[in-house]
Amino acid sequence: MDMHPGVAPDTVTVLWCTTDGDERRKAHTLLVRTAADMLDVPLSELWLTHREDGRPVLGGAGEALRVSVTHARGALAVALTGASPVGVGVDVEVVRRLRAEAMARAWLAPVEAAWVAGLPEKDRSAAFLWLWTQKESVGKALGLGLRRGGMSRRVPLPEPWPPVEGAPPVLRPLPGDPETASAAAVVGGGRLVVGVALHGGTGSGPRPGAVHLRVHQVSPVAYS
Repeated sequence: MDMHPGVAPDTVTVLWCTTDGDERRKAHTLLVRTAADMLDVPLSELWLTHREDGRPVLGGAGEALRVSVTHARGALAVALTGASPVGVGVDVEVVRRLRAEAMARAWLAPVEAAWVAGLPEKDRSAAFLWLWTQKESVGKALGLGLRRGGMSRRVPLPEPWPPVEGAPPVLRPLPGDPETASAAAVVGGGRLVVGVALHGGTGSGPRPGAVHLRVHQVSPVAYS
């Protein structure tokens, strides 16, 4: 199908919000309504389904979009793009107190664990989740989840830390995997971390700066 002019082929749009429950249904509603708005088509012309590997896909007028959905307790996010990667992934986590240094040693690559341990204790939980959400997003973009060594897939470390809220996150290639790129953003006044990833397939990976990432909060009206 022809791509509607409102869908920029070089942009990934990530929308997030907080909610008071029923996160899964609301996330699906937000995804479908956002896709219809982006494509300027009636809601009746597209629908949400899933591949065998569990990844969400849009049917009908939305089949050219690549999409991803995530929800946690009290929060949700969706990602949509008209670019041509094989996959896109998004993940959201609520920032809370964790045994971040121990968890990093157990789950992350040594260089990532060392980075978390080197931060002030007050920053470690958000930093761990900053990495975790990207790993989850990469797994979704690849269609593997965290299987096949998902936690050992390194993601780019931030420059600087803590990241400036409101500054546009930049997708950067994974160390050792130029076909996949990821980024994360701390949003909601430091209450949430949103990670996103793109996988371009052989020879078509996202080039640094070639795909723009837009992360925005939306009103609950968008999914009601």
